[in-house]
Amino acid sequence: MLYPKFTLVLGGAASGKSAFAEQMVVSTGKSRVYFASSQVFDAEMQTKIDRHLAQRGPDWTTIEEPLEPGPALAALSAGDICLFDCATMWLSNHLLAENDLDAAQERLMAAIRHCPAPLVMVSNEVGHGIVPDNALARQFREAQGRLNIALAAEADLVVMVVAGLPLVLKGQLP
Repeated sequence: MLYPKFTLVLGGAASGKSAFAEQMVVSTGKSRVYFASSQVFDAEMQTKIDRHLAQRGPDWTTIEEPLEPGPALAALSAGDICLFDCATMWLSNHLLAENDLDAAQERLMAAIRHCPAPLVMVSNEVGHGIVPDNALARQFREAQGRLNIALAAEADLVVMVVAGLPLVLKGQLP
């Protein structure tokens, strides 16, 4: 299948968004690159990462970069397709590092625009819940909302996944 230059897959936690995005990438027949933005801080996270690596199998190249995707995305070719999983973890990394979120977001958007490969990005939709009870969580929710708005504006295709079911918000599935 042929997908557009930039696809955004949104959904809540455990909604099936990553599995849907992986299937999109696999269906293209292109060389698969998995861009992992997570960091390992404990054994539970390492177990989750190991499980995901095993599930994807050897047909994927994995790039681990928690903060600055620009160089890695720029090094891809038009014969690749990249799954960036996920923008939410990338944002969390910057927030916890107390980086300038606006500047980081500008660099991310530039990296997306300059990526020579088709890109499928996964991001959490966090705006459906209650107002968080602490300042850091509220800051994150607002930043994630702004990031998702910017990503959706840039994307050619936006799909919301709920209970494993895709709902196209922008563009068309091939």
